[in-house]
Amino acid sequence: MIDQIELIKKEIEDFNITSKEELEAFRLEFLSRNGKVQSMFGLMSTVPKEQKSEMGKLMNEVKNLAQNMFDDASKKLTAKKKPTFNSKNDLSIPVEPTYTGSFHPLTQALDEIKQIFLRLGFNIADGPELEDDFHNFTALNFPADHPARDMQDTFFVKKSDKTTDDDLVLRTHTSPVQIRLMKDQKPPVRSIMPGRVYRNEAVTAKSYFQFNQVEGLYVDENVNMGELIETLVMFCKLMYGTDVKYKVRPSFFPFTEPSIEMDVWWENEKGGQWLEILGAGMVDPNVFDAVGIDSEKYTGFAFGMGVDRIAMLRYGIDDIRLLYDNDIRFLNQF
Repeated sequence: MIDQIELIKKEIEDFNITSKEELEAFRLEFLSRNGKVQSMFGLMSTVPKEQKSEMGKLMNEVKNLAQNMFDDASKKLTAKKKPTFNSKNDLSIPVEPTYTGSFHPLTQALDEIKQIFLRLGFNIADGPELEDDFHNFTALNFPADHPARDMQDTFFVKKSDKTTDDDLVLRTHTSPVQIRLMKDQKPPVRSIMPGRVYRNEAVTAKSYFQFNQVEGLYVDENVNMGELIETLVMFCKLMYGTDVKYKVRPSFFPFTEPSIEMDVWWENEKGGQWLEILGAGMVDPNVFDAVGIDSEKYTGFAFGMGVDRIAMLRYGIDDIRLLYDNDIRFLNQF
């Protein structure tokens, strides 16, 4: 593993960037979603527990090296020469305004969440937004007549008279990606799954029919609740600062047992209140049985958080609709 990391580091150091074409080639090879740096982090799930800290440090050094080389080369290539003035220049003409674009606040919050969990040893997985009933419900311990299905109002794309595993829905959570991942990959599994989800809900200041989630999954031998809570506390401190006030309380989800929720304290004009930011728990053995993982040998934890809610807390936004209205007056603030 160390040899692979050192090889990528040497390739980065030896890469000569003298043009915009070479700059783009560097970005595609090392910093893109399918680049060598991201692929390197994807190997973290194969690293023994006792070596994860050392490997994570080495990988972050390589990532920072690549990003710094890219940024330095980009500045040099885009630097403009200072204009030379002569008597023909009219210095009284107003300067044309320059508008600088920025990332959407949801994108900024999601990128920060991704970076935190990459630092904690997770990789990133993805899955389809159009799901079948099996992956969205049944495999997650939602039988056809289970009352827990009423917890989520669903957009059905194809619905039979009697619920079947082949019915198609717009996914109500990103948990189906966990099912696909566990079916395709033997433990250990350590991934987050960001993406859009959909629920047939009324639009209000606090809810929307479309929003963004990040699910997380860790499956291995002897995984326990202590590791889950430690992971969530670490996320909270990295996201909101070491002085963040948080609490963990019992809850219920069909696919985890036991289940918990985490709240953070939000200071506002009314003095403040506790706001729930995520749900989590130990993976229910029935979920392991549905994907063919030995529940006697392996345990795991899962968590799910709403990116929209986290962005609202992060930036002091009090109406979720502002995130989707595309009002330039709002977006210019970011």
